[in-house]
Amino acid sequence: MSYTIRTYGDPVLKSVASHVDDVDGKIIRLVDDMFTTLVDSGNGIALAAPQIGVQKQVVVWDIDDKPLAIVNPEVIESDGEWLYDEGCLSIPGLYVEMLRPKTVLVRGVDLNGEIIEIEADELEARMFQHEIDHLNGVLMFDRLEGDQRKEAMKEYRRIEEEAARQASRQPIRRRLGLS
Repeated sequence: MSYTIRTYGDPVLKSVASHVDDVDGKIIRLVDDMFTTLVDSGNGIALAAPQIGVQKQVVVWDIDDKPLAIVNPEVIESDGEWLYDEGCLSIPGLYVEMLRPKTVLVRGVDLNGEIIEIEADELEARMFQHEIDHLNGVLMFDRLEGDQRKEAMKEYRRIEEEAARQASRQPIRRRLGLS
């Protein structure tokens, strides 16, 4: 099943996700649905459960056609710095230059209920930090300060307005799902 990805302004994105006590059939189904949603998004590399309205600490990702999932992830070590344009499925169309640690060591639980540790760098490290932020109710905008935050918010409003204009130009039959 594919879910609608929640976008900026939805209060679920500001809530802290619950710790998962048992990797059971419900969590496995959730992971399957999250992968379906990620694929359907067309351009994402990762998804946290709160982005589909599920307040559980679950993350899925697919970098280099290697789909994986982790439950209750946490960064236990980080090092270095890496400046990179970061995007978010919950803030569609916006990319913001952000400084984050270049490498991380993440600990969590796999779908067999086993504790795992993953060493990640650059894009994968950024992905973990970004998705763990989602589990803690933190969005990209929350990581920005001053003028950078103001400019990002202004650009996102512009993107939303353009999307609304484009949607209103579609033929009525299409908007109603008739064609």
